[in-house]
Parts: sequence; structure tokens; C-alpha cells
Amino acid sequence: MFGDAEAYERFMGRWSRLLAPRFLDFTGLPERGRMLDVGSGTGSLAFAATERNRRARVVGIDPSTEYVSYATSRNPFPDRASFEVGDAQQLHFPDADFDAALLLLVFNFIPDPKKALSELRRVTRPGGILSAAVWDYGGGMRMLRTFWDAALHMDPGAGKLDEKQMPLCRAGELAALWRQGGLENVREQSIEITMRFESLADYWDPFLLGQGPAGSWVRRLERGQVQTLRDEVKRRLSIPAENTPFVLSARAWSVRGAVPNR
Repeated sequence: MFGDAEAYERFMGRWSRLLAPRFLDFTGLPERGRMLDVGSGTGSLAFAATERNRRARVVGIDPSTEYVSYATSRNPFPDRASFEVGDAQQLHFPDADFDAALLLLVFNFIPDPKKALSELRRVTRPGGILSAAVWDYGGGMRMLRTFWDAALHMDPGAGKLDEKQMPLCRAGELAALWRQGGLENVREQSIEITMRFESLADYWDPFLLGQGPAGSWVRRLERGQVQTLRDEVKRRLSIPAENTPFVLSARAWSVRGAVPNR
């Protein structure tokens, strides 16, 4: 039932769980209140927020029925966190229904970010916080940067899928959107984290699960090409042996701003 959700957990979920507490440090959420987690995925941010803010209630929305079911089945705080299918561009909640709205590693995937920001501003009370974080795909997210640099070495055409082409993933872009959306006291900050991999397989095998643009590209390759790509990735990681542990860094750009008084 949860095939894709479990694959996502192996591929990017562990990064989300690591980033979520640091993102919450930046947002400065109140200890109590009603919060909206947009693009809640497998629940990493909602779980971190409800664990940290014991008097808060979190509603997570995601367009994927499977992700919603996965997060619901693993929810350790069913009295304070809930998940439902929803679209950030067309929210069904009434005006000023939330004290804060958060988006972790999802805003750059929304087709119409300006419309989504307008909706988030509508459902958040005056003075409430809107905050988002996205990966710095261009150079700061070394797990994916290493993969795509190896892929481009094999086939320059792979660049069409490289996430560095996405909008809102470079310094200043989220802050500019927040200001254009009429938010106040806008602040942008980078968040740096590191991930330890126990072996090359720990890093590489999740790329074979078909997740995201990288996984989709790998699935197009023939077996020999996959092995060639793996070898090039290993070379770029500069690890001496298959079972050598190593650490990779990652940078996310985060932004926060307040909804003005109406």
C-alpha cells in the first residue's frame, strides 16, 4: 500500500526528518495555536512541530492520498496532528483559520507559487507566520549535486531534469516572492545540515527506487549505464572503498514573514 511513500522515506525522508527541527528553530512558532503543514508528505514536519509545541495542533495537507495514509498510519500525536488530501493552490479552509503555515521542501514543486502564497496568506491570521524552506539544488545539496554532476558527465541531456533548473531554489528568490506577496518582516536564512552514510550502497540504492527526477532518470538507463553512473558517483565522492562511511552536507534556503493586519 505504501510502496512509493516508503521509497520516498528511504530517498529523501531521512533528510526531511533531519531538516525539520532546524527549520522550526528558524520559524519561531508560538507554543500554542493551529498550524498548517502544506505538502506534509510522510509527516516529518508535522511530527516535529507537535513534539516540540505541546499545545499546538497541526493540520497536514498533501495532494497524494498515499502520503496522507502513510503519515496517518504513523502519527504519534493523533490528538494534535491530522492529515488530509489538499492542494495549496485551492485551500478549503476559512479565512484566518491558522496561526501559522509552513512548507518544508515543497514550495518549488507547486505549479503556481503566487496563487499558493495568496491562499496561505488568506487562511493565516493577521500577525501569523508563513515560512518555507527549499533545497539549494545548485550547489548546496551535495547528495543530489554529486548525482547530477555524474549524470551530466555521462549524458549532457540529463541536465533537463536537474533540480537546479527549478525556480525559488537560489538565494533571495523566496524572500523576493514573500515581499511581492505583501508579507511583512521578511527574513531569509540558509540552514546547513549534514548526513552520514554508512556505505556507498546507503547513498546509492535509494536512487534505484524511482523517486524524484533523479530516480526517474536512472530508470531510463540500461543496466550497464546504471553501473557506469554508480562508478562515476563513487569516484566523485572520493571514498576509498564500498563500505567506507562518509558525510555529505546540505543547504536549504528558508524564509519567514508575517501576515499584515488587514
